[in-house]
Amino acid sequence: MALGGFHSIAYVLKNARNAGGIRALIRAMRTKNACKTCALGMGGQKGGMVNERGSHLEFCKKSVQAMVADMQGAITPEFFETYTIAQLSAMTPRELESCGRLTFPVIAGPLDLHYKPIDWEEAIQKVSISIKEVEPNKSFYYFSGRSSNEAGFMLQLLARIRGTNNINNCSYYCHQASGVGLSSVTGSGTATVVLDDLEKCDLIFLIGCNPASNHPRLLKSLIDLRRRGGKVIVINPLREKGLCNFNVPSDWRSLLFGSKIADVYVQPHIGGDAFLLLGVIKWLIENEGIDKTFVQTHVEGFYEVLAQANENTWAKIEAQSGVPLETIAHISRMYKASKNAIFCWAMGITHVKGGVDSVRMIANVAMARGMLGKEGAGLLPLRGHSNVQGMGSVGVVPTLKGEMARAIEKELGITLPTTSGFDTMAGMKAAHGGDVDLVLCLGGNLAGSNPDTRFAMEAMSQVNQVAYLSTTLNQGHFIGRGAQTIIFPVLARDEEPQVTTQESMFNYVRRSSGGSPRHSGPKSEIEVIVSLAKKGVGKIDWEPYKDNDSIRALIATCLQGFDATREHQIAGRTFHTPLFSTPNGKAKAHRIELQELPNDGLFSLMTIRSEGQFNTVVYEEQDIYRGQTRRDIVMMHEEDAQDLGVKQNDEVIVRGPSGDMRVVVRCIDITKGNCAMYYPEVNQILSTSVDIESRTPLFKGERVEILSAVHTL
Repeated sequence: MALGGFHSIAYVLKNARNAGGIRALIRAMRTKNACKTCALGMGGQKGGMVNERGSHLEFCKKSVQAMVADMQGAITPEFFETYTIAQLSAMTPRELESCGRLTFPVIAGPLDLHYKPIDWEEAIQKVSISIKEVEPNKSFYYFSGRSSNEAGFMLQLLARIRGTNNINNCSYYCHQASGVGLSSVTGSGTATVVLDDLEKCDLIFLIGCNPASNHPRLLKSLIDLRRRGGKVIVINPLREKGLCNFNVPSDWRSLLFGSKIADVYVQPHIGGDAFLLLGVIKWLIENEGIDKTFVQTHVEGFYEVLAQANENTWAKIEAQSGVPLETIAHISRMYKASKNAIFCWAMGITHVKGGVDSVRMIANVAMARGMLGKEGAGLLPLRGHSNVQGMGSVGVVPTLKGEMARAIEKELGITLPTTSGFDTMAGMKAAHGGDVDLVLCLGGNLAGSNPDTRFAMEAMSQVNQVAYLSTTLNQGHFIGRGAQTIIFPVLARDEEPQVTTQESMFNYVRRSSGGSPRHSGPKSEIEVIVSLAKKGVGKIDWEPYKDNDSIRALIATCLQGFDATREHQIAGRTFHTPLFSTPNGKAKAHRIELQELPNDGLFSLMTIRSEGQFNTVVYEEQDIYRGQTRRDIVMMHEEDAQDLGVKQNDEVIVRGPSGDMRVVVRCIDITKGNCAMYYPEVNQILSTSVDIESRTPLFKGERVEILSAVHTL
């Protein structure tokens, strides 16, 4: 059975009632604003349902969910009088999201049982005093990828002028490994392809990703690829029905008859991708599939990769990847026959130990056949938030690139700090140790997205002042409270009074026109940030930067390739010729540190998100694509369940590094020895361990024990 299609259409029609009707929803979706969900990118000045190629009717269920959430009614003061902080803390992510829009600032002190309204001026004053008085390196600034380039640039500027580099965005908990890995290969931390390249390839690898749920509009490109005779190889421990067959609502043939997606579906162990991909290289070596001219002319260090492939036996590769040789040979033959291949991946790669090395191994496979530095081929990390890549581009990172730092200093006549800044987990651990007195979050759900929920709560509770800029409620507002917590209500992207910009995962910068506020009360993120900067920082004249045109002009002087006046592709990141942004112009191949599976009798756990979810925001409790009606479950192989003496719907205890969860067994098609649970609920049992290079927590690959609840009572 294919998924999507008429169900998605019915969902849109049903939920349009919450947005004032289908006409109101369609009007909102068609405004000249970038999509609010994934980084695949659509919208901007061509219209809200148009991508950068000019294709129309480009929207998905997730974009509708985000829009409907912003079109909700307002939360009233009586709401906060009625519900205690403890009651709100106990609500699910879905329940909190559906409470309504925030329209007035609220505050809670250490002894308060309720959030209570506070005047805008007083709220700004309180947070400004903290910015001014807290020692700079005892402050920490966290940014969501849903905010604009302008807001991100200004808040990181506020923090740096105040004297700290403790600045980072949500990529540290998702795609940081992609940026680190790609930078070490091509000299640029972003995709090497543009959207048009998807129309020119003949093979796409989907590795450790589930675009049917998380990037639904990519499915249209996959269907178009197969219609012109191309192939799709899926590599994922969990067989996702949406990657087998799918109905694309905007394509009549697909809508009526469904579309096959995967030509081959490979199911390795969680974290076994690097061994699998090394096996592809080994097969290419043995079958004269290496493009020797390309690797000799355009790649540095590839012979070390060849040596590593030869050193590892097929028996070891099979055991560690969980994939038999005949399957590896099959996909390798498909790859050898390809003229133009694109490699896509997501958090199944970046969330594991050695995630950076896994990205490098994907690049090694691409370089082995010369699939880098030409049209229709290359590397494409499937990023999540609509502007998470833009945040990194405009300096929302703990270590600012030297040329950008020098440009800011020259333009503003200031000196920026040179001390090392915290990554996200380092900031949380500093807070846990009592070394952070101020946390300011531009959107996001910092505590709710953090592994080890108890640790996150304890860390945030040590902070004197926590401030959030948010549109709706999330768990972080309650489990992430400091001694004093203030929530500023801000406008959604399509309500902004000025043009803002966002950058897609294809390095394409869109201009969002904004629009009229749906409620009185919320302010523009820029207005809030500039007000805080004027009162809490000073040192420069902040007043001109109430104007977004002035902010973009400043960004353009500091960021090479950024155009302040129009939508554009950022130059110097896409490689259609084999000349890369490295000192010698060559791509760099890497011999990696392979991660072997422990022989400890435990299960490897992967955190997953549902079809009705976007990051930590849960819109629906059910997961239609996986056939699940609840979220307190562990998905495992039926034979593993039998070995444990449990069956479908039995209660079990899942014991992780940071605690236990009582959940229900659901048998599903996943590689034996592996299991899956829903994020963010599963965070409570995960550890705060991070990958050494990316500093990303191990949301996938944690070792857990599963015990029958009957036997543990």
